[in-house]
Amino acid sequence: MFNLKVVTLVNLLNQIDMKIKLSLLVIALFAVSKLYGQISDNCVANVILSGYSEKAYTSEPVTDQQLDLIMKCGIKAPSGMNKQPWKFIVIKDDSTMKEIISNVVSGNVLIIVSGIESQEGATPDFDCGLATENMFIAAHSLGLGGRIYGSPVGNINSKKELFLIPSGYKAVMVLRIGNVDKSVDAVSAATPRKKPEEVIIYKK
Repeated sequence: MFNLKVVTLVNLLNQIDMKIKLSLLVIALFAVSKLYGQISDNCVANVILSGYSEKAYTSEPVTDQQLDLIMKCGIKAPSGMNKQPWKFIVIKDDSTMKEIISNVVSGNVLIIVSGIESQEGATPDFDCGLATENMFIAAHSLGLGGRIYGSPVGNINSKKELFLIPSGYKAVMVLRIGNVDKSVDAVSAATPRKKPEEVIIYKK
């Protein structure tokens, strides 16, 4: 009778041990799946590959928290010799925004990226482009839309005081960010990209 109880206890412990092992295995598999999920489903590359330059926006405002993060991403852009030759002018006022882009809607934000006009050994226009792209990607990572404009720059630079362009700087790019009209089909709204073989040259 005693031996039977011992055997039963040993079997029970083995079952518990097996359950613990299975539980640990499930936890490990879940952790690995989450890790690979972050790599494949929530990485910068996927934000870039799924993004496009939106044209249709709603009047739902961009939040201060979203804007703060986007601006910080712009500041973190690389620049020649780390000279950071830029100033960012953030415009929320509807009438001022319409001076730049006629079809802008309330709730959008325009960011004028201006670069220093002369700085020896620097590449201000290129650096401003990098900062603009950083903010464009950051906006998409937050579920917002973004569109980069170059054509309004001439108008902005002819009215620098209106747009608060600092002395010694010139507007280089304009970034529009806002909440996207979800009724627009993102696939058909995006302009098709050239095939990799059309633009990539390998020297092996």
